[in-house]
Amino acid sequence: MSLPPYDIIIKNGLHLDGTGAPGKIRHLGIRNHRLVTVSGSPLPEQGCSQVIDATGQWVMPGFLDTHTHYDAELVAAPALRESVRHGVTTVTVGSCSISMILSDAEDCSDLFTRVESVPREQVLPLLQDKKSWNTPQGYVNFLRRHPLGPNVCSFIGHSDLRAAVLGLGRSVDGDVRPTETELKTMESWLNEALDAGLLGLSTMTTKWDKLDGDRFRSKSLPSTYAGWKEFGRLNRVLRQRRAIHQGAPNIVTKLNMFQFLAESAGGVFRPSLKTTLITLMDIKANPLLHRVVGPFTNLWNRVTGADFRWQALPVPFEVYADGIDLVIFEEFGAGEAALHLTEEAERQQLFQQSGYRRWFRKNYENKWGPRVWHRNFHDASIVGCPDTSLVGKSFGEIADAAGVHPVDVFLDLVSRHGKALRWHTVIANHRPEAVKRILQEPATIVTFSDAGAHIRNMAFYNFPLRMLKLVRDAEREGKPFMSLEKAVWRLTGELGDWFGIDAGHLREGDRADVVIINPEALDSRLEAYHESGMEGLDDLQRMVNRSDGTVSAVFINGRTAFRDGKFAADLGQERRYGDFLPALNTRGRDALEA
Repeated sequence: MSLPPYDIIIKNGLHLDGTGAPGKIRHLGIRNHRLVTVSGSPLPEQGCSQVIDATGQWVMPGFLDTHTHYDAELVAAPALRESVRHGVTTVTVGSCSISMILSDAEDCSDLFTRVESVPREQVLPLLQDKKSWNTPQGYVNFLRRHPLGPNVCSFIGHSDLRAAVLGLGRSVDGDVRPTETELKTMESWLNEALDAGLLGLSTMTTKWDKLDGDRFRSKSLPSTYAGWKEFGRLNRVLRQRRAIHQGAPNIVTKLNMFQFLAESAGGVFRPSLKTTLITLMDIKANPLLHRVVGPFTNLWNRVTGADFRWQALPVPFEVYADGIDLVIFEEFGAGEAALHLTEEAERQQLFQQSGYRRWFRKNYENKWGPRVWHRNFHDASIVGCPDTSLVGKSFGEIADAAGVHPVDVFLDLVSRHGKALRWHTVIANHRPEAVKRILQEPATIVTFSDAGAHIRNMAFYNFPLRMLKLVRDAEREGKPFMSLEKAVWRLTGELGDWFGIDAGHLREGDRADVVIINPEALDSRLEAYHESGMEGLDDLQRMVNRSDGTVSAVFINGRTAFRDGKFAADLGQERRYGDFLPALNTRGRDALEA
């Protein structure tokens, strides 16, 4: 009996399967959402509706972006086009202790909007209108009905969990410790989340992440008020279920990194705890840190049996800011005071006060305390301003010419122009050789785009393409640091295996999440920024990358999502491609029966 025709044939491309195996020219046949044939010989094309000649191109698994903040955008515009156009076929939400699962609409909005720099006036009405669930299974059911673009998997956020159990006010009160009954309720909710197929728990201990709204404005996220007894109780559940702890140490002091490492360690009486934290970077404020932390973590994993991974980016960590609206200013008191104010006029009055200026200058000049921003206005250039004569200059350069302090120049310009003053700096990953060193560390995973957040500041939607460019450029220069096959594995199969989801591979029988890359278009266009409206959020303008010509086609679950620069939905084709992807090793009875 003859087999039915293929739905899609991709022929003559360099097939990279996501395992690190050598790439080979192959012909791929897709049927019923799966890759059913990988052949060295041409496939029969009769009855096949799409035959794609990928000569000279790379055919690989769709990319995984396992650290996003798409939680709000996913509700409003689930196509998530800014990721799909770059070849991302699976995203993870619920990062950094913030999920939109258990808490009510206003609490979820206040947990999310200031931290992730997405306007509250857009997110709160959206959630009030659309959020009909308050359980993990309810959220999963919503995702299964929703017209998803990429596949979606999720963590449950510790701040969401804590706010739902304690109430938002008690969850951000430093004098409150959960009762035994409340701890048991948290454990129960976490188990229910794992039963529903969620990946694990996300947490946050950096105090600069603050609540929005008027009720508890400028309080740090609830997760930052938790003690290690509470963390230990929740980690015990994760350990028993082989689930993941995703989190962040105190990014400023970094000292509690050692507590996370200790929690990850295994032993005779307990299994290791799969742990991933943000982030291993070559930061300007501490250029030796990555040289110590990376090798130490590798040694720790070997000696203690821990399963600990730092998240890492293959791109310069550059940020843009409109006025003073940038998360790095949450790092010190004078910046916090400005960001606490919501009205521009109130901020202008604050900036004019001599006492405030002395305070800001003292914070700025304190280069010896723990910090992330290197605090150098000579290394911060103006890219947009009503006074066009200043564009292209640094605040320090303007200050030197006027014989004043750079802080005074910055505060004068912010006071005068507000958000119309746009400026740029690079905080980390400014040295390509250091980035290459980080990417080769076994204790790193390549992720942390923050897609969906920081819409006017920073997000790295096309980081997989930029990693491929980094690898290809190094090879062309005669200084290779990683094979193409290993780079693809790091962006796909390694992540799928470590996170325990059905994604990241392109072998016979695998889910047909496929991206076709034109390697000749891995060029400087990937590094440029553009402005684009956010679908479903009143076309809020955000900064994005573009990959014109780099991604030839994207297939999600064997369906054409993007091809030749156009989204299939725009051509009247199917609008749903992705699925909710449950964790394969933690899911319980509910997820298995769904």
